[in-house]
Order: sequence, then C-alpha cells, then structure tokens
Amino acid sequence: MTAITPSDAHLIDDEHNPELIKAKIISETARINWLELQKFYAAGSVISVEPTLDLVEAAFAFSCDDKALVTDWLAGGLLGRTTEQQAQLWFNNKTELWAVVISPWVLVQHKPLANELN
Repeated sequence: MTAITPSDAHLIDDEHNPELIKAKIISETARINWLELQKFYAAGSVISVEPTLDLVEAAFAFSCDDKALVTDWLAGGLLGRTTEQQAQLWFNNKTELWAVVISPWVLVQHKPLANELN
C-alpha cells in the first residue's frame, strides 16, 4: 500500500528552502516614501540597514531568526533602529527608500537612484 500525499505536501519543504525564501523577500521589497512609513517609525518598528549591507540578506537573517548574525550587524553599526535625526532628514527630504516587512519589523535602506544623485 502506498502513502497518500496531499497535493500541497511540497510546500512544507519550500518553507525551509533559503533560495525560495530569498525570492519571496525580493518579491516583497519595494521603494516607498518615508512619509508612508511614519506610523511604523512611531511604533518603533523601523530598522535602518546601511547601504553596504544587502537588504535581502538582512531580511533573510531576520526571517530565519539568525540572532548571531543580526547581533554582529548591530554591533558593527550595519543596522539598527532608525534614529530621530535620520527620520527627520528623510521626512524633510520626502526620501524614497527600499523597504521590506519581516514582521514585526520594517527594514529600510536608503540607496538613491541614479537620477537622485545629481
């Protein structure tokens, strides 16, 4: 007798596939104006990611609860809660940021587009 496998049994393995998780993170990453993130900042949920750190890698570490890696990045200043000064600057400039939600956090990164550098 053979075992009956539910039609969505493959999804169990997919949940733990790093490449699929990263692909999902990429698909959920978008540019957003800082003004639209104010309520999340007020709730203390916004984490700033330095431009030298890959936003997708940071989000992946958060999604996998990789405490050691996140702690290293925090200690190295590569990510942290968005400061009041940074929030005010982004507010004043109506800055557009890359953002992704890894609940309960919103990770943001300021990487200006080429037309914003001139």
